Amino acid sequence: MLEINLQGKTALITGATGELGGMIARTLARAGADTAIHAFSNKEKAGRLQQTLEEMGVRCQIVSGNVGDQEAVFHIKEELERGIGMPDIVVACATAPLTWLPVLEQKTENFESLFRSGVMQSVYLAQAFLPAMKEKGWGRFIGINSECAMQCFPTHGAYAAMKRGMDGVYRVLAKEVGPWNITVNQVAPGRTISERDRREHTERDVEYEKNVPLGHRVQDTDIANAVAFLASDLAANITGVYLPVCGGNVMPGI
Repeated sequence: MLEINLQGKTALITGATGELGGMIARTLARAGADTAIHAFSNKEKAGRLQQTLEEMGVRCQIVSGNVGDQEAVFHIKEELERGIGMPDIVVACATAPLTWLPVLEQKTENFESLFRSGVMQSVYLAQAFLPAMKEKGWGRFIGINSECAMQCFPTHGAYAAMKRGMDGVYRVLAKEVGPWNITVNQVAPGRTISERDRREHTERDVEYEKNVPLGHRVQDTDIANAVAFLASDLAANITGVYLPVCGGNVMPGI
């Protein structure tokens, strides 16, 4: 049976106390990866997630800090060096709060906040953790993008700008660190069903679903499984990819 096996690997997931970040952390741990979970402020939720992962039989460490700040990211690096070790797999999932407004009404600070949380987070994570991956000759650097980067719908200005900026960074990184057997990829979710949706019975969105070729929203498990695949040796020769997981709602051209 073909399996995703991440035993012997260590992963860092930023934004792990979020709905999607938590699912990614549990999925990578289920595949055997020791896991560092990043929490910006929700230490209580991080503690519950840590307990869950350790019950799966993997090592887990909680780290915190503003990933849009270079000093904070390098502090996380120092914490991991003293703890479970430098990550072989980095998943950039954290993001700043979103404000959906037309470009003409969007505040400058909202553009800047999203830029820091998306583009600069990825730059700082790369600067902090890719050198160790280069020394090992193996690594996986994965960013959570969005179908919104392709759609560019009204009110998406700040968010789409951030995600499209991320795309440029990841494509360049893929070319720069490929010689060291490091892959750099992006997973782009559609409108995702989370644990909150399942609790509140808000899984359906008829207006959204009618434009999706598969006719339904994706599950958080679908996103996490795509991340696990890209983190594994099954995807050893896949790099520079923007991978939509959205039921075909967006389709990159050739």
